[in-house]
Amino acid sequence: MWRGRKTRPSHVLDFLKGPIQAIQEFYELTGRAILNVTRRPHYGDDILLQMDAIGVGSIPIVLLTGFFSGAVMAMQMGRSLQDYGQVGRTGTFVSIILVRELGPVLASVMVAGRNASGIASELGSMKVTEQIDAMRALGTDPVQKLVTPRMIATAVMLPALTVIDDFIGMVGGWVMSVLLFGLPTRQYWTLTWQALVWNDVGQGLLKPFVFSFAISLIGCFYGLRTTGGTQGVGRATTQAMVAASVAIFILDLFISKIFVSRTS
Repeated sequence: MWRGRKTRPSHVLDFLKGPIQAIQEFYELTGRAILNVTRRPHYGDDILLQMDAIGVGSIPIVLLTGFFSGAVMAMQMGRSLQDYGQVGRTGTFVSIILVRELGPVLASVMVAGRNASGIASELGSMKVTEQIDAMRALGTDPVQKLVTPRMIATAVMLPALTVIDDFIGMVGGWVMSVLLFGLPTRQYWTLTWQALVWNDVGQGLLKPFVFSFAISLIGCFYGLRTTGGTQGVGRATTQAMVAASVAIFILDLFISKIFVSRTS
């Protein structure tokens, strides 16, 4: 009995050792990647390539999801507002919901599904084929060469993609408002722009900027710690996508809480 009680805490500590070590390694990677922004070399060509792959490559999916989410939102909100004779304010609700919440979160989740998994797959393949070890042997810092350019590119392009998502969502809401409710175009767009204040715009741009670090760094983290050959690459890809998506919703809660507290 005495020996069993003595060894039980060690089993608990062994269980926690893996997650705690992973968190420590992630924060270490994050710190190195951010510090490398001020260090040479900056690998500008790699940053531009990643901006093209992450930003431009994600435009089609952002356009599709943004348009249809705005259209569905206008359809649902318009029918609810009809009961109160306020269907003319459909654009107001569409713009506020898109800019504050749905636009940043939806665009970030789409980018996470496409790029966090892609980054993890790319770096994981380099890890299992020992290309990263060869890079270290040649005197190149893998974090400086591989992680920092992806982090910078995502931080620049994700807010831009969010702006596109917001605008296309408003266009989708306008189409539904005109077709289903006969709302005048001038009235829709006037109320849409008047509903937005600087607090909404700042919140809508800060969120994707913060989310970009979670997406890029989580993808790089799981890619760089990949083991087990091709099966390990598949696991890293799935883990990166799931972890990045969950992190987006958690960060969204805290950022929204900050803005709500400031305005109350």
